[in-house]
Amino acid sequence: MDNLEDMKIVAEQWSKQGIEFVQKIPQPQLYAAIAVLLLATIWLFAIRFFRRTKSNTVLLSGLSGSGKTMLFYQLRDGSSHQGAVTSMEPNEGTFVLHNENTKKGKVKPVHLVDVPGHSRLRSKLEEYLPRAAAVVFVVDALEFLPNIRAASEYLYDILTNASVVKNKVPVLLCCNKTDKVTAHTKEFIRKQMEKEM
Repeated sequence: MDNLEDMKIVAEQWSKQGIEFVQKIPQPQLYAAIAVLLLATIWLFAIRFFRRTKSNTVLLSGLSGSGKTMLFYQLRDGSSHQGAVTSMEPNEGTFVLHNENTKKGKVKPVHLVDVPGHSRLRSKLEEYLPRAAAVVFVVDALEFLPNIRAASEYLYDILTNASVVKNKVPVLLCCNKTDKVTAHTKEFIRKQMEKEM
């Protein structure tokens, strides 16, 4: 009980000293200090309120038939979606990646979007690029040479996109079907695409 009374007395003394100190400050300086304090508080709240939240959207892009849809299903639920399926609309979903389900601890879901690769449907990519956290560009390692020019142009368009440049979106080159005997190596694909660009 004595401690509470002592704390009350100390608080009253500090309060009196604070009031005396404030009364000694000239009014224009006091108003200026209050104004600066208010502006700083408003500025901090504005930054916190308008700050863009970090995106969790990962785009799968690449030429039609490169294996984007198969990769989408593999990451979503581990299923092996067989055969070439030309997507007319983006496949998208928010889920914990299939191989992350077994991990313990905090695992965040990812918004994965498989964007159609057909040249007439590539405008869909423009809708998603501004909110992309990353882009995975899928290349078919078996059919690489016949498609090198188209794949390189498409990748170049992504790399020079204003949203990708402004937001510094990382782009991963994913070589699909490299397990096949006649597939080109990832090093060969990278070098050839660099030359083509």
